[in-house]
Amino acid sequence: MSLKGRHFLTLKDFTAEEINYLVELAEDLKAKKKQGIPVDVLRGKNVGLIFEKTSTRTRCSFEVAAYDLGMGCTYLDPSASQIGKKESIADTARVLGRMYEGIEYRGFEQERVETLAKYAGVPVWNGLTNEFHPTQMLADLLTIREHLGEIKGKKLVYMGDARYNMGNSWMVTCAKMGMNFVACAPRDYFPDPDLVATCGAIAAQTGGSITLTEDVMAATKDADVIYTDVWVSMGEPDEVWESRIKALMPYQVNKKAMDNAKPTAIFMHCLPAFHDFETTGVVISGFHPQHQDSLSFLKTISCSSASDCSFLYTLFLPNNRQSTSSSMDKFKNKLNSKIQAAMAPKKTPPPVPPRMKSSNAQKPPTPPETPEVGSSEKFGPPPIPVASKPASPGTTADAPKKRTLLWDWTSVRDDIPVPDIPERTP
Repeated sequence: MSLKGRHFLTLKDFTAEEINYLVELAEDLKAKKKQGIPVDVLRGKNVGLIFEKTSTRTRCSFEVAAYDLGMGCTYLDPSASQIGKKESIADTARVLGRMYEGIEYRGFEQERVETLAKYAGVPVWNGLTNEFHPTQMLADLLTIREHLGEIKGKKLVYMGDARYNMGNSWMVTCAKMGMNFVACAPRDYFPDPDLVATCGAIAAQTGGSITLTEDVMAATKDADVIYTDVWVSMGEPDEVWESRIKALMPYQVNKKAMDNAKPTAIFMHCLPAFHDFETTGVVISGFHPQHQDSLSFLKTISCSSASDCSFLYTLFLPNNRQSTSSSMDKFKNKLNSKIQAAMAPKKTPPPVPPRMKSSNAQKPPTPPETPEVGSSEKFGPPPIPVASKPASPGTTADAPKKRTLLWDWTSVRDDIPVPDIPERTP
């Protein structure tokens, strides 16, 4: 299977087989990271990271993923580019596409990232828009796979405001992967009806399901995963807080909701989180170990970074990949052989004759004459000798005096012994 050159704008553009391929590759890259096996096979490549919305986890995961793969990256924060202000998105895309092998965008309308993809001429990856957050889905699918095993058939309940990127993305992902998606929210906070219809048609083909409900107990019954997000999205005015909290407080993920799910259920949150609003501190602390892989770029590079690594990596894979487990094994073996070759000890160079030891004896006093200005050995004005002290009683007045210079860093101090230079071991 080859995803080289593909944009990553929404999981609607990918099949279940392609999404599973990315998750498997992410799992493999994560294992190599833990084992200390380098995967810097994309040396010489560079990626540009456009962040119109700032982030902790998305930025860190993209940057570390790029570094781990051997790539360079440039971070452009909201004030560091002219995109959409003095310069059109199309012009920005054309310029950056000539400098980078790929561009990540995190910002506002989905239309902006799609315009970048249209004109860049290189792969563009969606790090978050108002409508979708596909990179987070890769991270979360890997977490579910690691903690619950099989992805297909799992019941995921999304609680809270299901109208925006996380609710939309999970509905698309569940439909694609044959999972059972439940949006648990007030009716005014249900997802877009057109997207619901699209996902319902996909789920009918994959064995999944789409359910919208206002009943918390019915939604969370026998759930495998309970998921939520912050109730007020980045960029929304402060005035919405009061009405939003009042409407969504009954849909808080608390101990009662978690107790109604399966005993093996896990709680997940894409962060940042306001404790005691969309979730309680007890829930997010008590269930954190199960969700640790999805959040682990707070401490180490784990699932989310590995997921970002995975689709960045596949952009440059050969085009003759086949969608079979045997081809995956062949690819992994080929990658391992390249990594082992890179880690193999280099050939020992021919022995170098040892240097002669220097004597500890003092160098003979430097002649008192001052070097000429413009000399090839010294630079700057002539050195200024320190004034001599009167001769002490019992000493010869005309005995040679040691010369100590205050500023001439090119001179050798006569009063410091020359150290031994150890022999080089061939």
